[in-house]
Amino acid sequence: MENIDPKKILVIDDEPSLREGARRILSKMNFEVFLASKGEDGLEVIDKEPIAIVLLDMKMPGMDGMEVLKCIMALERGIIVIVITGYATVETAIEAMQRGAYNFIPKPYQPDQLRIAVSRAREKLEFAIETKRLQEERKRTLEDLHTEKSRTLTIIESLPNGVMVTNSEGRVVLINPACYRYLDIDQKKEPGDIKLEYIFKSQELCDLILDISKGRYIDYTDIPAHEIEVNNKKFFMVRCRPVMGERRECLGAVVNIVDISTMKAIDQVKSEFVAKVTHELRSPLSTIHEQLNMVMMSNMGENRGEGSEDQYILSRAKEKTKALIATIGDLLDLSRIEAGMAAKDPKPIQIDEILKNVGDFLNARAVAKNQTLTVTTPENPLPPITADPMAVESVFGNLISNAINYTQEGGQIDVTCDLAGNNIRVKVKDNGFGIDAKYMDKIFERFYRVKNDKTRFINGTGLGLPIVKGIVDSMNGYINVESEVNRGTSFTVLIPIKKTSIGIM
Repeated sequence: MENIDPKKILVIDDEPSLREGARRILSKMNFEVFLASKGEDGLEVIDKEPIAIVLLDMKMPGMDGMEVLKCIMALERGIIVIVITGYATVETAIEAMQRGAYNFIPKPYQPDQLRIAVSRAREKLEFAIETKRLQEERKRTLEDLHTEKSRTLTIIESLPNGVMVTNSEGRVVLINPACYRYLDIDQKKEPGDIKLEYIFKSQELCDLILDISKGRYIDYTDIPAHEIEVNNKKFFMVRCRPVMGERRECLGAVVNIVDISTMKAIDQVKSEFVAKVTHELRSPLSTIHEQLNMVMMSNMGENRGEGSEDQYILSRAKEKTKALIATIGDLLDLSRIEAGMAAKDPKPIQIDEILKNVGDFLNARAVAKNQTLTVTTPENPLPPITADPMAVESVFGNLISNAINYTQEGGQIDVTCDLAGNNIRVKVKDNGFGIDAKYMDKIFERFYRVKNDKTRFINGTGLGLPIVKGIVDSMNGYINVESEVNRGTSFTVLIPIKKTSIGIM
């Protein structure tokens, strides 16, 4: 196909009037027309010009049309031949087609007959050229990246982060120097010789990369990140994304590996500091809280009513110490989650039963605000998971408590659970105050609380949602939030149905 030009056409015919007639018709069709009066001359033109279509007379002096057709087909250049003869017979047509002719026109022909035949030939030619282009494009796969000496490859090799690329079969086709260094891969190994199982110990991560490579991820926004440890001293964050072609087909996966060892060390020091300080503070604060309670009870015995100034001051102090104790408890929970501590009491649990229990416990708070709290579970029990019941209760207790706190009196809170693929899906939805879009990326940050005229009087530590996300992440789960101001908020939690061991000690 490289040696032909779709705009060049050759007419081989020994009759001058037919050659000229064909030239006039074809020129108006935007062809560059070449003429030859005999077969030998026609083959010379084909040898010099990238002819794409040939109109060939079968009956000519010297070399006849069948011999010329045979020579053209032997060139294997994809030239389309339309046979023209005044001696049309079925046998002649069949023989011409068997030798590679595309079409057959009997003499004398009308101009429209010629236009139709040539137009069809041009369409076939354009289709063949496009098909060949696509085939050549597909041959240039991601495997070329390893040998391509381009600016793109230079940039990839100079990146401080580890970069690995797989093809659509999940085979490694490119690894940059940082990736070799981070994962302690033998520098002598070529990408094609490296298996995912050799690089990553986590089978779950290997399966994820393979699924992305093969285009099995429809929604690319929820591909989870993975944290890995190498040689018990280095920590890396691994993020994967598909490599898409021009037609949105998946060509493979790109894996980005970031060294987070320093961040982990800093977090460890910070967590140890927070844990130590909170441990030291909790005991005296608890003592102060109890002493305030005793003083208030003593004052009540001395007939100092709740409306007295002393009682008001003491109640405010008691409220603040209680809030500090709650904050300390939440900080300790976060420290334990971040430290990756084992579950206190992992056991098979039914999430639907836990939701009912949490709903029953918190229903009194909802009733106090004239709210309706409903917990809907499937008729058939959900599959059990292995986890710390207290951790799971903490997740949904926080979410439902938040829904009650941030929903106006008379509001509605709906809790539902069901199966979503290989996950248990729980939704906590309310019709409360909602969250402005500009705050959505901050709600899982520590101590962050959305404050406005409707929420500024609501007590809280700003640690509930970080605790929820920490526990859900530790269970290899996923949490999502959707909200609209004055319309309500919906939290969705996905927990994989497999052995999970996480909790708060």
